[in-house]
Amino acid sequence: MNKKAFFNIGYGLYVLTTRNSNIDNGCIINSVMQLSNTEKPLVAISVNKANYTCEMIQESGVLVVNVLTESTPFRMIEHFGFKSGRDTQKFFRNENEKRAENGCLYLPQFTNAYFACRVKEAIDCDTHILFIAEVDEAEVLSDEPTLSYDYYHKNIKPKPQPSEKKGWRCKVCGYVYEGEELPADFICPLCKHGAEDFERV
Repeated sequence: MNKKAFFNIGYGLYVLTTRNSNIDNGCIINSVMQLSNTEKPLVAISVNKANYTCEMIQESGVLVVNVLTESTPFRMIEHFGFKSGRDTQKFFRNENEKRAENGCLYLPQFTNAYFACRVKEAIDCDTHILFIAEVDEAEVLSDEPTLSYDYYHKNIKPKPQPSEKKGWRCKVCGYVYEGEELPADFICPLCKHGAEDFERV
């Protein structure tokens, strides 16, 4: 199977936030889909189990999907995507942080909309949890274009620099695993992608 084919699926990039026991956290995700258009629409959100945010949502049942824009700087992707909330404080209690009605933070900068949701069902999908959530609140924040995964790779993500290190480089975040052989079950410690997303350097 050529897993590169999956990169041709149209993805967006989002910051998913949650709050549990007075702790705020968030991570980058790329899979959000509207499921219904009723008075309280349903959305599906896929989150990697390795993310602390996933664990927190399972406990709290609340979340906010922040739709990123094409003006999003790489530092924001790096902060929410390549660091874990287990050992990094993702939020700093400043005037740029605002709360949705469900208590979760939403990001007023570099986002064009947000959806505040309550989880109705969680489906185990092997490496990910698929949350089916009811939208309680939705707001448009700007008319900037939505950031796609393709746009991110072509225009925001830094191009790989020649490396002195020998081994295997993650094509998603640039992490280098030093060693002759990359274990088949290796998971990138930064972005949580698997061995199929590494290339020899």
